[in-house]
Amino acid sequence: MKVAIIGSGNVGKALAKSATQAGHKVTLASRSPEKAREAAKSTNAHAADSTKDAVKDAELVVLAVPADKVDEVVGVLAPELDGKVIIDVTNRVDMKDPGKTLDGSSMSEHIQKKAPQAHVVKAFNYAFASKMADPKVDGKRLDGFVAGDDEQAKQKTLQFVESIGFRPIDAGPLAMARALEGMASLNIILQLKNSWPWQNGWKLVGPPEED
Repeated sequence: MKVAIIGSGNVGKALAKSATQAGHKVTLASRSPEKAREAAKSTNAHAADSTKDAVKDAELVVLAVPADKVDEVVGVLAPELDGKVIIDVTNRVDMKDPGKTLDGSSMSEHIQKKAPQAHVVKAFNYAFASKMADPKVDGKRLDGFVAGDDEQAKQKTLQFVESIGFRPIDAGPLAMARALEGMASLNIILQLKNSWPWQNGWKLVGPPEED
């Protein structure tokens, strides 16, 4: 698939690495073209001069930017996002007061309102960049949850999730992004509270089992 990744930080680079290794054609874009080129070089991806150029022919558009930059990025790209599948990887994080972000809303639903003609799905946000690059723990695939309202967009994202090494799991409608964002906050808090090494991931146990 043709995949545009907006963001050249740890998350963007990890997903670009996994996607190129899986045989996808990946284009990276960033506010800084120089950073996009550096990230692309390190992940065998292609660098675009602008976010608009990156998404033009993309089948999947991955938003891997800080939550406070989402409105700016989506605003610049509209209406290029019309009809596109947007994979929202973003998280609102407030470690001093987690309740502020556990307020019954989600970034994905916010993005869907900002880009009403796009097909927004939530995925990957619950995984650390280290696991996006290598989605296994003790030899077992971590689970790749995908939430979305458009069935075709969700199925395409589930295929992408599986192709880079996760076990794909349909997490239901886009409203379930609220739960997925909560899972991300919980895992971050656990790492900080227990001084864990940021190598944990989510895995449902029990049926259906897999090797």
